[in-house]
Amino acid sequence: MKVIGIIPARYASSRFLGKPLADILGKSMVQRVYEQCKKANSLSAVIVATDHKKIFNHVISFGGRALMTETTHLSGTDRCNEVIQTLTEKYDIAINIQGDEPCINPEQIDQIASLFNSEKVNIATLAKKIEDKSLITGDNSPKAIFDEDGIALNFCRTVEEYSTEKDYFKHIGIYGYRTETLAEICELSPSENELKERLEQLRWLDNNYQIKVGITTYEGVSVDTPEDIKKIKAQMR
Repeated sequence: MKVIGIIPARYASSRFLGKPLADILGKSMVQRVYEQCKKANSLSAVIVATDHKKIFNHVISFGGRALMTETTHLSGTDRCNEVIQTLTEKYDIAINIQGDEPCINPEQIDQIASLFNSEKVNIATLAKKIEDKSLITGDNSPKAIFDEDGIALNFCRTVEEYSTEKDYFKHIGIYGYRTETLAEICELSPSENELKERLEQLRWLDNNYQIKVGITTYEGVSVDTPEDIKKIKAQMR
């Protein structure tokens, strides 16, 4: 099983222009993500998929591998698919790795890859048990709802019927796809549930694609705004 890790890196973030190039204690965010990915034992290759020459040139400058992709993509999933369709080398699994988590744990990447040891798995993601109960009723952290076999039943932003007797899980935004499945889902139109919740994975569920959810104990700090860089620096120090 040949696995590639793809890091979508868009320049024009509405809340943080040029975010992948943000400096974190002497290294850019995208370099830190890239270096963490290279520590994953499961990956045969790591590539940054970007829409901007500054990011492309920067990745090449630190010895990384990058590919220019279209500026019109609406999601990292589409950007990953362009990489798969462009490369001459073929891969069985593509892992879409968030480019705004500079401290991503390589074990999470390996865990996603291991879920594909079952031939039944075509799409996989991760979730972490929510310990802070205040996050359950808030809508900033998407939740994953899955059955006892780890098959996703739903994803949502808000839990409407909260019970103290149940465990709830935060969705961790890393995805793996069989490459033929990735090509298929990128042909789908947005679904009503997806548009309502602003969660792309609902499009796949609504089109009867099964998503396997692995439970992780790790949760990285993501960067959405320049202020988040300060949190990352404090954590790394």
